[in-house]
Amino acid sequence: MANMVLEAPRPGYTGYVEQEHHHDYGGDTVFGFWIYILSDCVLFATLFAVFAVLQSNFAGTIQAKDLFELDYVLAETALLLASSFTFGLAVLSANKKSMAGLVAWLGITFALGAGFLYMEINEFIHFTHEGAAAWSSGAWSAFYGLIGTHGLHVFAGMLWMLVLFGLLFREGLSDNNIVRLMCLSLFWHFLDIIWICVFSFVYLMGVL
Repeated sequence: MANMVLEAPRPGYTGYVEQEHHHDYGGDTVFGFWIYILSDCVLFATLFAVFAVLQSNFAGTIQAKDLFELDYVLAETALLLASSFTFGLAVLSANKKSMAGLVAWLGITFALGAGFLYMEINEFIHFTHEGAAAWSSGAWSAFYGLIGTHGLHVFAGMLWMLVLFGLLFREGLSDNNIVRLMCLSLFWHFLDIIWICVFSFVYLMGVL
C-alpha cells in the first residue's frame, strides 16, 4: 500500500476542493451572448420571411413605393452606421484604458442612436397619417412588425448604454465592465447588419 501523508486542515478550510484553474467567466458570458445573437437571427429571419410573403398585400391601401423616401432612409442609415463607427472608437478607448475617451465616444453613440430612433418614429407617424397604419393591410403589418422590432432592439441597446454608464462611473474599467462593453458592442453591430438588410430588402426593393 502506498504511503499516505495526512495534513492538518488549514485555517478557514471548508471541506470544498479548491479549483486549480480560474474559471473564465468573461468567456462564458460572451459565448452565451453569441447564443442570444443567434436566437435573434432566427427572430429577424422569421420577420423577413413574413414580410416577403405579405409585401404585396396592400389590400387597396397606399403602396410602399408611394411613401418610401430613400433620401430620408439613407439619413437614418448614415446615423446608425456612424454610431457603429463611434462604438468601435469607444471599444478602442477601453482597450487603451481611457475612461474619458470611452465615455465620450459611448455618449456620441447614444446620441446617434437617439437620432435614428427619432427619425424612425417620425416616419411611422407620417406613414400612419397617410393611411398606412399597422392595421391597414398585411403588408403594412409586416412592415411595422419588422421595422418596429429592430427599433425596439435599438431602444434596448440605448437603455443598456445608460446602465453601463452608471456601472462605469461606479466601478471604472473593471473586467466585468469590459465584458459588458464587448457584449453590447456585439449587439450594436448586429443591429447595424440587420438594418442594412432592412434597407436593401424593404426600402430599396420597395421603391423599384
